[in-house]
Formats: sequence, C-alpha cells, structure tokens
Amino acid sequence: MENILVAPSIRRRICVGLYEMLMLLGVWALGYLVPSLALGVMLQIQVPPWLAFAHVYLLFGLYFVWYWTNTGQTLAMQTWRVKMVNLSGKHLNRSQALIRFAIGSLWLIPAVIIYGAYKLLLGYPMGNWPTLELLFVMALFFWPLTCLLDQNNQLGKQSLADRLAKTRLIQLPKSPIDEVNPSA
Repeated sequence: MENILVAPSIRRRICVGLYEMLMLLGVWALGYLVPSLALGVMLQIQVPPWLAFAHVYLLFGLYFVWYWTNTGQTLAMQTWRVKMVNLSGKHLNRSQALIRFAIGSLWLIPAVIIYGAYKLLLGYPMGNWPTLELLFVMALFFWPLTCLLDQNNQLGKQSLADRLAKTRLIQLPKSPIDEVNPSA
C-alpha cells in the first residue's frame, strides 16, 4: 500500500523542516548543552569547537537514524504525516539511515562556501562558522527545492538527498480520526 503513496509537496517538506528544527533545538539542549554546561561549571572544561561540532553532528545523527529505522518518521514527520521509506516502501535499515543522514547533511558544504564567499567579498576576516541564519535557510529551502530537479518519478518528486540515498518521502493519508468534523 505504501508504494502507491505520493511524495509530499515542497510546502509540506518546508513545514516538516521548520518543525524539525524546533525538535532539534530540544535534542541539542538536552544532549549537548546540558552536558557541556555541566563540564564547564563543575570542571572548568571548555570543549574545542571541532569536538563540539562532532558531538552535535553525532547527536543529531542518532536522533534521525533511530527514528528512521524504528518508525520511519521523526516527531516532526509524524505531525505532518510524512514518512521516509526505502525504494521498496519499507523501513530503512541502519546503514540506509546512516547514508541518508550523511547525504542529507551535505547542505553544510554549500552553506560554508556561500558564507566564505560572502565574508571575502565584504572584506571581513574569516573565522567563525556560518551564521545561524544561513544554515537555517540552506537547511529549510536548499534540500526541499532540489525536488524541482527530479523529473523521473511517477510517484512524486524526491529531493537530491533521497535520490542519492535511494530513499523516498511519502505523504501518509489522513486517518479516519482526522477526517471527523468536530462541528457536526
């Protein structure tokens, strides 16, 4: 049955991404900020930036891989009735989920390049990682808009990350509970 379901619209993907960022803020706070503050306050240890980045990257990877392999849906995807499946319409296995996360996080590369070019053009010194705004825009719009490049899919357009990872997002139908009119 899942094989006949179509891909979510770009608008729905952007909504999922926006909500996912809110969920990741909680994951970040609990999994990184709390331990980092505890180390800093109790032991006066400051984690080097590269290690902090690796910690957050692995933390987010665990979040996505766990949800994609267990339910096919993160919390945000459940809210918007979007599910990630493999090309056969089944749950991703761990290696597929890891590959999808790695490919899906490649948007960091263009974000860093754009940020570097921007800093060089304006004559600012290179130093800090890209601003939150640039990362936000790239994550929220870059991958969903790659769906416009997909011309070879009868079941709906898929993002570049899904194409490369051999996964696809599907739009789940409304449940009977969703269709009940509360005013009737």
